[in-house]
Amino acid sequence: MRKLTSILAILLSTSIIAVGCTKPNTSTNSGSNGTNSDGVSVGIIQYMDHVALDSAREGFIAALSDNGYKEGENLTIDYQNAQGDQSNLSTISDRFVSNKVDLVLAIATPAAQSIAGKTTEIPILATAVTDYEAAKLVDSIDAPGGNVTGTTDMNPIKEQIELLVKLAPNAKTIGLLYTSSEENSIVQANIAKEVIEGLGLSHVEVTVTNSNDVQQATQSIVNQCDAIYIPTDNTFASAMPVVHGVTAESKTPVVCGESGMVANGGLATLGINYYDLGYQTGLMAVKVLNGEANPATMPIESATKFDFSINGAVAEEIEIEIPDDLKEYVVKE
Repeated sequence: MRKLTSILAILLSTSIIAVGCTKPNTSTNSGSNGTNSDGVSVGIIQYMDHVALDSAREGFIAALSDNGYKEGENLTIDYQNAQGDQSNLSTISDRFVSNKVDLVLAIATPAAQSIAGKTTEIPILATAVTDYEAAKLVDSIDAPGGNVTGTTDMNPIKEQIELLVKLAPNAKTIGLLYTSSEENSIVQANIAKEVIEGLGLSHVEVTVTNSNDVQQATQSIVNQCDAIYIPTDNTFASAMPVVHGVTAESKTPVVCGESGMVANGGLATLGINYYDLGYQTGLMAVKVLNGEANPATMPIESATKFDFSINGAVAEEIEIEIPDDLKEYVVKE
């Protein structure tokens, strides 16, 4: 009996040691400031695939890494892409809330609206959102008031329209293409209309509801205008090759909201560097994770610089002469 008691004691002692040495699961929630030994968990909800949104995500992750939050060491990232589907956004948002992630990066307005509608507790940093107030994500730009803050991708729309006029000086009617359900696009289109009217020009618009409408919409508008402006619009950003297929044939110049759209068939832009914007958002997230700031009192930040981008191949294709002072920004691939 004494021998059996000794064996049981040894087994019990071994079991306690094994439990005490078990490696922590770094994917679990680590608390409000994300500083415990298990590391932090960040959920990334991205509306869809295209160059701008991908670049913003990459910049965000780089900022975390540069400031000590390294994936695989003290950071777990759960990256989910909704592929432009609203029901996917809802499912992903529920996943992050259920898993109690420490912070969420929401890329694009629909993604931010989805996760913000599911939690008032988890800090949400958003990027590639044009107007936080119009999207009902914050109380105000200067004082968000809740659990959402981030960076805006509001473009220098006046300067973009002026660039379009400079590249197509004979244009009298400017066409606007955008998605009717994207709040960002509506805001930008309304600003663009005011700018166009202020320059003494006229405008026409054709909107789409999804990517299936893009070709027909583009074919319709090239017959009504001399040049086209497309804001930072998720649907059109992912469908620029389709736009290019139509506008190359009609030789219609297209100025876009961002450089990724230019690379995929637009003529030019003066736009945001989305990698830099994502990095800027990541620096804000670091302050939240370190417990140094609260989203409620962190003002929405704007891009610090804008870059010219001109697609030289498209310029040649549609027979547009690039002014001398812009030639340094021409890229030929």
